[in-house]
Amino acid sequence: MQFTAMILSNAEVSPGYWRMRLTAPQEFASARPGQFVMVRVAGAIDPLLRRPFGIFDVGIHTPAQSGAVAQPYFEMLYRVVGKGTALLATLHETDLLDILGPLGKGFNLGTADEEKLIVGGGVGLAPLYLLARELVQQSTVRLFAGGRTRDDILCITEFERLGVECYTATEDGSLGEQGLVTEALIRRLDALKGRATIYACGPHGMLNAVATIAADRSIPCQVSLEGYMACGVGACLGCVAPGQGHSTETPDFRCVCTDGPVFESGELKWRD
Repeated sequence: MQFTAMILSNAEVSPGYWRMRLTAPQEFASARPGQFVMVRVAGAIDPLLRRPFGIFDVGIHTPAQSGAVAQPYFEMLYRVVGKGTALLATLHETDLLDILGPLGKGFNLGTADEEKLIVGGGVGLAPLYLLARELVQQSTVRLFAGGRTRDDILCITEFERLGVECYTATEDGSLGEQGLVTEALIRRLDALKGRATIYACGPHGMLNAVATIAADRSIPCQVSLEGYMACGVGACLGCVAPGQGHSTETPDFRCVCTDGPVFESGELKWRD
C-alpha cells in the first residue's frame, strides 16, 4: 500500500536514536514481524529516494483527549546518520509522510516446543519487538541486545514488559557485561543443548558471527538484513546479497527487499 501517514509522536529515545509513531490504514494491522516500509522523507527532490525502516510495532492509538477517535498506527525506530534521517528528526506531531508498505518477507515463527533466542542491537532491534510480541504467546523468549555503548541498547523495558528475559552486553561495559553479546548467546545455547531457534537483526559483522554460531551447532537461524534500497520492490536491484552458492563463476544473488529482508542464515554466503 502507498498512503499518507500523520505523525502521532516523534521522540528521541537514546542519543541519536528516535522512535516515531504514525497513523496507518486498517489493513496495516496484518504486517508481519520483519517487514519494513519505504518512507519519502520530504516532498522536494532532495533527498530523492525513499528510505527503508523496519516496523517496530503496530497497534491502535487512543488519543488522550475525550471523544477523539482511536486509530491504527505503526512505529519505527531510526538512527540519525544522514540527511534523510536528520530531516525525520525535525518533524513533529501532525506532520505528514508518504509511506509504501508493508514490504518484504517477514520472520517464520516456528514451533512452540523450543526456546526462541533473539539477537540485536541499535536499530537492529526495530523488527525484533513485533517478533517478540508474537513469539511470547507460544514460547519462552530471550533477548540478547548488544552495542558499542549503553546508548545503542534501545527499548529494553518494552521487551521486558512482554515477558522477555533480556541480556545486555556493551563493548565498553557501560551496560550489562563487557564484551560481545554473542558470548552470552553461546552460553545459553550450550545450556539448551541446541533446542532453540535464533532470530537476529543488526550489523553485518554481528549477523555473520550469529550465523556461524548457528551453523556450528546445526541450529535454525533467521537473519534480517539491512540493505541500501532505492525502491523496496525489487526493481532497482540495488540491495542484492550473495546467496549460499555464489561464486565468480556462478553468481547467486538474493534481493533483500523482495527475497528478504528475512532469510534463513544458510541461504546466504557469509565471510569465512
